[in-house]
Amino acid sequence: MAGKKREQRELKDIGYELFVGALSILSIVNLALLYLYPLDVSLQYILYTINAVMTPVFLGDFLYRFFTSPDRWRYFFRGFGWADLLSSLPLPQFKILRMFRLWRVIRLFREFGAKNLVREFVTHRAENALLTVVFLVLLVLEFGALAIIYTESKSADANIKDASDALWWTYVTITTVGYGDRYPVTNPGRLVGLFVMTAGVGLFGTLSGFLANKLLAPDEAGESDTSEADTAATASATTETAALADDAKARLNEIKRILDEQERATTELRAKLEEMGELL
Repeated sequence: MAGKKREQRELKDIGYELFVGALSILSIVNLALLYLYPLDVSLQYILYTINAVMTPVFLGDFLYRFFTSPDRWRYFFRGFGWADLLSSLPLPQFKILRMFRLWRVIRLFREFGAKNLVREFVTHRAENALLTVVFLVLLVLEFGALAIIYTESKSADANIKDASDALWWTYVTITTVGYGDRYPVTNPGRLVGLFVMTAGVGLFGTLSGFLANKLLAPDEAGESDTSEADTAATASATTETAALADDAKARLNEIKRILDEQERATTELRAKLEEMGELL
């Protein structure tokens, strides 16, 4: 039981774990494609570029896990931290070690269940928006570039001639800038362009909304602290008012008691005076 709780503490947010797991799957798929098509220069250029983008992300993930782990050395030696470190280095022979990162995602599914994970991810979709957009941009960038280079390479009038052109055109199209220096000339290439443009509008629209919400929305933590302070002040004032009311009631009862005693004493004195008057 203690070991299971320790493992749960080592897991990060569900959205973050799924993001790293998805990047690991994409990286492993890229390795498989490089193995299957070792002579395709355009494929190699695009996949090596995408892997170069993912490498610092994996290195940052290792550092984040290492410095936030409750037991750093246990994470490094028994939690496959050494595999995270080696797989984050820019060395092709170690990239297969990213398989170990998938183990965390498998643990998530096993411990929380697929339905609970999906529900949790959807519930916190606003917090996970940035990670989702980053992963989808990489996905569209990679497969959009691969698709456009293979559809345009068959045309003698192609304007997109190599992998570098394909990556440039795809990124410019995703960001909806559209310089116009590179463009598809074939019908299949234009279909790819439609997909990339549509995906780009959705992704960068989501990113803009996320940034606007983070920059312009009021500080929830500050509001929460202010609300808690106001609640505490109100409770304190209510307690003080109740104490004053109780004290006033006690004093009023004491005054009534004294008045009753004085009335009884006055009545007794009058009775004695009447008796003395009768005797006289």
